[in-house]
Amino acid sequence: MPQKNSRRDMIKKVATMAVASTAISGLANRVSAHENVMEDKLKGKINHSVCAWCYQIPLDDLCKAAKKIGITSIDLVNPKDFDILKKNDLTCAMVASNGKDWGITRGFNNPEYHDKLEAYFKEYIDATAKAGFKNLICFSGNRNGLDAQQGIENCAKGLRRILGYAEKKNVTLVMELLNSKVDHHDYQCDHTNWGVDLCKSLGSENFKLLYDIYHMQIMEGDVIRTIRDNHQYIAHYHTGGVPGRHEIDDSQELFYPAIMRAIYDTGFKGYVAQEFVPAQPDPLASLNKAVHICDI
Repeated sequence: MPQKNSRRDMIKKVATMAVASTAISGLANRVSAHENVMEDKLKGKINHSVCAWCYQIPLDDLCKAAKKIGITSIDLVNPKDFDILKKNDLTCAMVASNGKDWGITRGFNNPEYHDKLEAYFKEYIDATAKAGFKNLICFSGNRNGLDAQQGIENCAKGLRRILGYAEKKNVTLVMELLNSKVDHHDYQCDHTNWGVDLCKSLGSENFKLLYDIYHMQIMEGDVIRTIRDNHQYIAHYHTGGVPGRHEIDDSQELFYPAIMRAIYDTGFKGYVAQEFVPAQPDPLASLNKAVHICDI
């Protein structure tokens, strides 16, 4: 009996040690995976960018973190900061263009701004082309009582003043689709169909749309069908969780892997930029997770 008890005790001890060893090994693997996740190679189907304004950290630090994740572009950078991107061997997939006299609320749909916009954008087209970048953002402006058709006609008239210049410089002017329900009240380019009608009116490969998934989910939904039906007019995509414009994980209503597959299936070769405002305490961890969610 003593020997049997001793054997039984030994078996129990060995089993307990094996379970503990497995648990420790599993924990170590999870820790190791967490530490190395920013070094995981991306699959290459999606070109990843990130919008500089969302993360509230110095641009140089964001560039270094982006490179570690595998991001190759920083969005919405002004020409004065292009040297920081170049130093970090990054591109700018969408150049910023907000000026003191114009912006989201005051844009191409108002002829009063056309003279200033022409001068301003020619300067920014030059800077974009000189840096070797391709896309320059622009905005419709607020309606201020304009009907949809008049807004298109005014935008087309103003954009034609610079579109030929952009074509010569191999720069694409890209108008962003924004929601007028929550964030940008009265903004005119707030539905895909309106933006597409403007593209058709201009008839140039150097004018396209920035399809912001967050904004268009709020305004019209049906994101995947809209992308499939209108992809030829879209030069760039932005992300964001709905509602709240925070992380794009399972805390919000959009399923980004399916959206990314739809974008990829259209043959899109441009960039998808993360433009969510982190709610979690580590914004770069949130960024890393978002990129991997979109890396189909």
